[in-house]
Amino acid sequence: MAAPVPPGSIIVADWHRSPESREFFKKILHKKKRREFGLLETPVMPPHLKADTVRYKVFISGKSGVGKTALAARLAGHHIPNLHYETTGLETSVVFWPVKLRENCRVLFFHFQLWDCGENAMRRFDHMLPSCKEQVDAILFLFSFTDHGSFEDISNQMSRITDPSDRVVRFVVGTKFDLFMHTDVTESEITRFQEVWGVPVFRVGGDVSGGFGEIAPLLNALAENLWHQDCVHASSASLPHVCHPEDTSREVIV
Repeated sequence: MAAPVPPGSIIVADWHRSPESREFFKKILHKKKRREFGLLETPVMPPHLKADTVRYKVFISGKSGVGKTALAARLAGHHIPNLHYETTGLETSVVFWPVKLRENCRVLFFHFQLWDCGENAMRRFDHMLPSCKEQVDAILFLFSFTDHGSFEDISNQMSRITDPSDRVVRFVVGTKFDLFMHTDVTESEITRFQEVWGVPVFRVGGDVSGGFGEIAPLLNALAENLWHQDCVHASSASLPHVCHPEDTSREVIV
């Protein structure tokens, strides 16, 4: 697994705040709220605004109650349930996120298919974890800032689910960060974890009504590291042309 790339080294940081991006972000909004896309749907752009779509599978891992379903809803812009319930099986959701590549100013729509599986279902059915890991591109390991045990379990999850030889992007996400008065995880522990594991830790918490500000760092990092991972893989396979402006590193929806 490659080390994370520095933020903003491959894509234009905070591009979602620029006037240039508005026409692209309008395609994932409806009446100023996020559109809900089906598995086979994609944003339709006018001819003068070409943007290819690249697809990636993202598995959300974590103990029951840490907020896996809430994070998926937050990233997709969907309603977040007020009451916690255990995901009974496997749920998938789709997130579209446009970015601008720094090197060639090309705009891409990243299609993230999020996989969320309940912990009890994972334990009961042996095929669940292999299904989530099959052809996965990135894994988000979740813990709750209000549950220190979930943070201690992250290293075990990472060792159990992934192998150093896996070509997969790994991020850790701390949920319920807005409940800072009740936090059980300290900043020094977060810093130490990042130093030991070499994996960045993201924090989420607030309300989705505030726009893209909270979710943008995580979605940008996913896009940036997944694109970089594909380019590195293409280069090692003697196919450097895959990352040229006229091509992409995987199946493209035009």
